[in-house]
Amino acid sequence: MAINLNEIGQSINAQFQGLNGLHPGLWPIAPRMASAIGVVVAVVALGWFLQWDGQMQAIEAGQAEEVKLRDEYKSKLQQAINLDALLEQRKTVQQYVATMEKQLPSQAEMAALLGDINQAGLGRGLQFDSFKPGSPAVKDYYAELPIAIKIQGSYHDLGQFVADIAKLPRIVTLNNLGITALKEGGLSLDVTAKTFRYLNKDEVQDQADKKKKEPKK
Repeated sequence: MAINLNEIGQSINAQFQGLNGLHPGLWPIAPRMASAIGVVVAVVALGWFLQWDGQMQAIEAGQAEEVKLRDEYKSKLQQAINLDALLEQRKTVQQYVATMEKQLPSQAEMAALLGDINQAGLGRGLQFDSFKPGSPAVKDYYAELPIAIKIQGSYHDLGQFVADIAKLPRIVTLNNLGITALKEGGLSLDVTAKTFRYLNKDEVQDQADKKKKEPKK
């Protein structure tokens, strides 16, 4: 038996005719089904906008927070795993810093260090033309003292003088070396020796106070 879709459509359309003034309970099946579907769609849409949409946003925010917390956990777990190695590295760095600090003379020891530099030259039979300590340049935790030195001697003795400076227990660097040959023989060495001393607590505090007073750039 063939189904006539046209007749079915006409039958459904007919059920929607003459509904004005008729109680919905007396409507034919097609209008009642359409009304029921419309009510369900309206309720779902209203529930989405009033309740479910906010819940979905809260779920998405919770998922994002979960990802963030997972990443933080992995990072802290990795730090915990490497804690022993980091503590050992910190200990090594502290020992290195302590060793370096011991090579920096205090303000009271600076005169003795200058004497050691002078004695290194005299011990090699060198002649000092000048030995002029300059103004110290104060940094955050240490002060840098330049010493302009002009000294004469043989190539071998000058080389030994430089080696003796390098062997001093305190840190001394030689900068801006200039060597010229003398007419009477031998060489003249112009050099700026730089030594360093650590600042005492009062000097460190003074430097910190000066920085606070400096205008911010």
